[in-house]
Amino acid sequence: MANVFSFAPRKFDVCCFSERLPCLLAMWLGLLLSHGCAMQRPSDIAAPTETPTQPAAPKTSVGVQHAPSQPVPAKPATKTSPAVQTKLPQTGEASWYGAQHQGKQTASGKIFDQARLTAAHRSLPFGSKIKVTNLANGKSVEVEITDRGPFAENRIIDLSQAAAKALEMLESGTTTVRLELPSGQ
Repeated sequence: MANVFSFAPRKFDVCCFSERLPCLLAMWLGLLLSHGCAMQRPSDIAAPTETPTQPAAPKTSVGVQHAPSQPVPAKPATKTSPAVQTKLPQTGEASWYGAQHQGKQTASGKIFDQARLTAAHRSLPFGSKIKVTNLANGKSVEVEITDRGPFAENRIIDLSQAAAKALEMLESGTTTVRLELPSGQ
């Protein structure tokens, strides 16, 4: 009986190796790719709704750089207040806006409601309460700054339809106003 563990030298067959080469390369590539996926921790994968505050540095493992598995979604541009401080009282032209913006998000993140007493100003802080007085008739209203604007150079404030109605300026569309802090502030 022949020894089962005996070593019989074989002649190296180039033809047999060349037939196996594509299969070996495919297996090697599959192992390499699966190794890269296995090395990725769940904490490395960002959920689609997350937005990192800083770009992540590429992870390295045994000297191999891995590209991010998902593109990082772009952070939506936010409207910020200009650095210029507005001194009150301020006098200038006011206009109003209403139905065309109804239900849309304002620069402060609030939803615009034309029936609320709100306004847009270029630099006053969001949430500020401002007394607006129509200089043509003496009517006043207190509004909250929730948006940025107006974008017409000759105007200082855009009022909601409700605020414009309180100032009796709906028909004219614009009027000269004075902006000041409400009494008690």
